[in-house]
Amino acid sequence: MKNRGLDKLCYAGILAFIAVFLVVPIWQALHGAVHDRDGWTLHYIAGIFADPQLRAGLVNSLLIALGTTSLAAVIAIPISMVSSRCAFRGKVILNALLLAPLILPPFVGAIGMEAILGRTGSLNTLLMDLRLVSQPIELFAEGGIAAIIVLEALHLYPILSLNLTAALSNIDPGLDEAARNLGASSWQRFRRVTLPLLRPGFFAGATIVFVWSFTELGTPLMFGFRTVTSVQIFDGLKEIESSRQPYALTFVMFAFATGIYLLGKFTLGRSRGGASTKASVRRTERVLTPVETMGAWALLGGIAFLACVPHIGVILSAVSMPGGWYDTILPQTWTLEHFSNALHHPLAAGAIRNSLILAGSAVFLDIVIGVAAARILVRTTLPGRWLLDMLVMLPIAVPGLVLAFGYISMSLNWPFAANAPEGLSWLSAVLPTAVWTWFNEAPLAFAGNIMGAQPNPFPFLIAAYAIRRLPYVVRSTVAGLEQTPVDLEEAAASVGARPLRVLRKIVVPLVFANIVAGALLAFSFSMLEVSDSLLLAQREGDFPVTKAIYTLYDRLGDGPAIASAMGTWAMLLLGATLMAASSVLGKRMGALFRG
Repeated sequence: MKNRGLDKLCYAGILAFIAVFLVVPIWQALHGAVHDRDGWTLHYIAGIFADPQLRAGLVNSLLIALGTTSLAAVIAIPISMVSSRCAFRGKVILNALLLAPLILPPFVGAIGMEAILGRTGSLNTLLMDLRLVSQPIELFAEGGIAAIIVLEALHLYPILSLNLTAALSNIDPGLDEAARNLGASSWQRFRRVTLPLLRPGFFAGATIVFVWSFTELGTPLMFGFRTVTSVQIFDGLKEIESSRQPYALTFVMFAFATGIYLLGKFTLGRSRGGASTKASVRRTERVLTPVETMGAWALLGGIAFLACVPHIGVILSAVSMPGGWYDTILPQTWTLEHFSNALHHPLAAGAIRNSLILAGSAVFLDIVIGVAAARILVRTTLPGRWLLDMLVMLPIAVPGLVLAFGYISMSLNWPFAANAPEGLSWLSAVLPTAVWTWFNEAPLAFAGNIMGAQPNPFPFLIAAYAIRRLPYVVRSTVAGLEQTPVDLEEAAASVGARPLRVLRKIVVPLVFANIVAGALLAFSFSMLEVSDSLLLAQREGDFPVTKAIYTLYDRLGDGPAIASAMGTWAMLLLGATLMAASSVLGKRMGALFRG
């Protein structure tokens, strides 16, 4: 009981952090859409649906999200069924390859997709050389919406497959056996037994895939597809101080994304079976025959190959001389200079330095806050822990674009800009004149600025990275604490050890591997954060890695090759961290991508 006061203090501190850096930005992003000088209004929201171009952008966003989620499900379900229920030679290698899409942001993968599948890419060149077609196949017609769906599905299906694999491992094999004894066929058992029990795991992953693809900014930008809500918000930043339209677009995007997420989580994702579906005995994997093994390799290997096509394209683009890969199957001139240039080019080197500072600072915050939150969730009985659990996982469901837009709105308002709200004017009669003048005239202008002549976006970028990746550290640490007996902590406390000493000497060492796994994932995904980086960094000197890749790709000469080399370095970083995290968390990896 003597630790209860410290637990409450930590709880309050975590809630304050989330309120300031998550709730307030969301409120700022949404408030501007429904409130102006005349009061509350829905005029700007209605204007979105009245404008044909903006309405088309919303429809395209929904089509991309629905197409991506459907295609990801078609890919993920057979992967999960085979991986979780069958044993065969080479399974470990295939499972690792099937997670490869996670190591490359889809907007970087767009570089490789266009190089291989574009009008003058490898596929069209091969088909024309074989005289199978007389004209190049326009895979990127209509702005590339089909290519966007394919690319995002190939990137996001692991989120679904990780959740489905975990769900399959929790299904009691006795249920399937009982259905078999009643004469049910394999298809009937899958449709009537397995599929209903998979529903919670499926929708846990599917809602994340839907929200992610619905709000994705980088991929449409790289394909030049601008009739989509995320890009329309991005393009509207230049009007943010004079128009309410960007706020209204953000409101509509948030409403759709949140509505779909809540629908999946609380309605479609509920399990009818409840705890009875939990496996009471371990399922025995069926050992495949040599012929069946070949079939498994054909299925999973084929998916892995398709999923790695963007990676292959990015790597080949990185080793190709400028102009050396045009209307040919493979690059005709090769070089490794771009990998060195990606580390020494002024824009690239500065971006890497910036990302290291930003991601490192964000991860430090995540470790401090995430470990404290995980301990409260697992080791205490404080009332309202459900609220903390919901809030620390909320960033998974909140579109990064909405959060970034909220930070921009924050930076344009007091205390970062403008004067104090009228509701605080009474303080002028209480505070000394000098103090009131400082308080009234943007007292935190020095701490953060995004759209000004001398921007300082780093505080906002650190906060955005930290809040977006906090769920990874919390979930990973929770997994470690749930597997660790509480006896040692209670023994230390019984002999008078202070709470912080118990945390430092016992708790952290016991779950150190889990903390490191979550921190590595938080660091890597922060290094490659897209929406926050594209919106919040406006000056080249402040560009993180992803903004530098986007900028370099549009430059003539060796810009695309250097961008590809930076993408390749990013793949290596993410690949190493995912392998490390997977070795610690195993099947619990899926929980990191579930709201």
